[in-house]
Amino acid sequence: MCGRFSVNKQQIESWVTSNLLSPFACADNSDLCPSQSVSTIIETGGELAQQDTLWGIKPAWANKLLINGQAESITEKPTFKQAFKKQRCLIPFSTWFEWKTDEQGKKQKYQFANNTTTPLLMAGIYYQAKDGDKPLLVTLTTESTEQCSQYHSRMPLIIAPNSVNEWFSDDIELVAPLLATIEQPFQITAA
Repeated sequence: MCGRFSVNKQQIESWVTSNLLSPFACADNSDLCPSQSVSTIIETGGELAQQDTLWGIKPAWANKLLINGQAESITEKPTFKQAFKKQRCLIPFSTWFEWKTDEQGKKQKYQFANNTTTPLLMAGIYYQAKDGDKPLLVTLTTESTEQCSQYHSRMPLIIAPNSVNEWFSDDIELVAPLLATIEQPFQITAA
């Protein structure tokens, strides 16, 4: 989890520009995959700004691209703890996807969306790339809500729009409570 999500350009640009920062530009992507470009929001110099990233890192010890970090251990894991302290970001997105195997062994893809027209904000951390390349993104996951747990044990760490300032705070004590799952209803449909 969460290895795929979608970005609806019109929905996200309109909402982010009206509520968080202007201008904000992203590309439509109905099935955003690891290693692709992701438009994120960062805090720099006390202001929110857009930063385009590439999804995934490849630490020397890893056999494959690392795309997610668990929110519960993000402050302790050597790979993540420095980025969490100083390089947090938010990923505005429209939906995410999970696969569930049915009784016949067939995998079914499910789409998870907000119950409103407001996009979701996924927590993330980023790493500056070498040679002027785009920064690299790791998204954060948390334990699934009761509603989502029948599809997968993990889900994106969602940051509520009214918690954006706390997410970017220098005071880790203000950030820590945001690392917990938010119980909220989602629209779940077969994709």
